Amino acid sequence: MSEHKNVYPVRDSIAAKAWADKDKYAAMYQQSMDDPEGFWGEQAKRLDWIKTPSKIKNTSFARDNVDIRWFEDGELNVAANCLDRHLEKRGDQTAIIWEGDNPNESKHISYRELYERTNQLANGLKSLGVQKGDTVTLYMPMIPEAAMAMLACARIGAVHSVVFGGFSPDAVAQRVIGADSKLVITADESVRGGKHVPLKENVDSALKRDGTDVCKNVLVVKRTGGEIDWQEGRDIWFDELVDKQSSECP
Repeated sequence: MSEHKNVYPVRDSIAAKAWADKDKYAAMYQQSMDDPEGFWGEQAKRLDWIKTPSKIKNTSFARDNVDIRWFEDGELNVAANCLDRHLEKRGDQTAIIWEGDNPNESKHISYRELYERTNQLANGLKSLGVQKGDTVTLYMPMIPEAAMAMLACARIGAVHSVVFGGFSPDAVAQRVIGADSKLVITADESVRGGKHVPLKENVDSALKRDGTDVCKNVLVVKRTGGEIDWQEGRDIWFDELVDKQSSECP
């Protein structure tokens, strides 16, 4: 049986702008194999560190003691590396291009806009008692607020747990309980292939399960404006919380 392959060569104009050509990639790969500590130590300089690591690689592959650690005494903030360090030169450039289920619905969000909104959300989470080490469950559509939520958690040292938006209430409940999640961020509904998926309704159902009382608040993004049930004292509109927060979160 003959094998058919479609090969689409890269245009010269695009290849000329590539960060690494084939030869450079091969050389870098070989260096990473020959001297992993030196190679990754050099790559680490491309990040902004709160505390620069003095230990690059600390590994054991012994059968009875497999232990792999990288940069173990270093300290950084992922959100700062994704956002803050780009503001000076790229602040007004696009960080996220979002397209909704309907291609006519789209947004371009700059680094500065993303930075400010992420900080506002981070401050909002702190106002609800979320602290370093706490878990926040994200049961969200593919919307910009999902990226903001991940970055906001990283900003304050919280752990985000992403739950696929197609999962059932039981699956959501299991993950809330398993992660000891303090807060859930969701949306009224998501839209997939023209169909509305009742995310908030699923969260409501999930949080009726035994053991989910660890979750104290549900933060709701108004995605479609669909009708939802509301539990006073627990449920909070995303924009109402975030809009009133400072756009600085050191």
